Amino acid sequence: MDLSVLVLITSFVVLIALSVPIAYSIGISTILTMLFTISSGPAVTTVAQRVATGIDSFALLAIPFFILSGLLMGRGGIARRLIDFAKALVGMFPGGLAYVNVVACMFFGAISGSAVAATSAIGGFMIPIMNKEGYDKNFNTAVTVTASTTGLLIPPSNVLIVYSLASGGVSIAALFIAGYLPGILVGIGLIIVAAILAGMKKYPVGESQNFIASLKRLIDAIPSLFLIVIVIGGIIAGLFTATEASAVAVIYSLLLSVLIYREVKWADLPGILIKTVETTAIVMFLIGTSTAMSWILSYENIPQDISKFLIALTDSKIIILLMINLILLVVGTFMDMTPAILIFTPIFLPVVTQLGVTPLQFGIVMVLNLSIGLTTPPVGSVLFVGCGIGNTSIMSLTRALVPFYIIMIIALLLVTFIPWISLYLPQLFGF
Repeated sequence: MDLSVLVLITSFVVLIALSVPIAYSIGISTILTMLFTISSGPAVTTVAQRVATGIDSFALLAIPFFILSGLLMGRGGIARRLIDFAKALVGMFPGGLAYVNVVACMFFGAISGSAVAATSAIGGFMIPIMNKEGYDKNFNTAVTVTASTTGLLIPPSNVLIVYSLASGGVSIAALFIAGYLPGILVGIGLIIVAAILAGMKKYPVGESQNFIASLKRLIDAIPSLFLIVIVIGGIIAGLFTATEASAVAVIYSLLLSVLIYREVKWADLPGILIKTVETTAIVMFLIGTSTAMSWILSYENIPQDISKFLIALTDSKIIILLMINLILLVVGTFMDMTPAILIFTPIFLPVVTQLGVTPLQFGIVMVLNLSIGLTTPPVGSVLFVGCGIGNTSIMSLTRALVPFYIIMIIALLLVTFIPWISLYLPQLFGF
């Protein structure tokens, strides 16, 4: 192994083991690697240039807008209305509150584009209610944690924008549309698991509602759900790009939360804007440092070497895709989604394209795969948020998550080996 590659891997692993924040770990290990490649002065300058280049993209302008839109929707009473609507849809079945939890997380995750936000908003409502009704708290938290990740597949999704950048320009609109069926597939799988466990543990039957009450809750939820129609409908119709759609989403969210629902006060806006800036800065710093690491990986020909190694190891498409998925599942346990996508897309995309997998399908596979990592120890961000809201331990919650992990991995394999799931809707709409 080349010395510079050894320095990159060793320094990164050591920094992660020392609990250094992921963005700093990526940046420092990249600089150390460059010191073995070029002299010290150009090394720091080159990293700075790559960081700046990495965030100099028109497509990335959508990220702060979608973050702001998600924060406005999260504070604007959206979660409560979506939960009420989900109760009208599926709340009357045995273990119905679990189904309500999954459906509400899918809706809210799609609107906010954030798994952490969905866990906080929906979990904050649903977990106490389910606890009161006699559901096990670890089961309740496991349902919330896994269901919240569906919003990373169902658009608008910031991580799909990041993948578009890492892949060299796969259409964001096509990625958005491609995420629908896989996201719904995962949601259905989680409902099936929840139904089986609810039946085994004899959880209570939810309240049935008459037609008038159900209709009222649908009407209350329509303005929130209409955000998805505006964003995706506008993109499909060619009215605006994904980046322009993000600005439209902010305007709509502002009108809905401040003027229609009136649950966000004008005095709240400065705090929301500050939170948007903080979150955007973290995301952009991750993107910048990850781009620098991707550059040094390319400079050292690591993607090409890995591609040659995998293809020389076996000519079986199934085995290679299984190996890539296994590697990404391991990576997802200790690395955040954004740097993982930026670093590993250039490594694995050339391999899968040689196998006949389209960049569009592989993007969905990567996001679904790494979404599982958000719910796994030791560094799953959604897992930690869920533990805090559910008032449980990581060990207890992880045991409860095992059946949900299994169904998510089954969904991952289906999306990996059945291209139709990801490609049908984009082809239908001409992408």
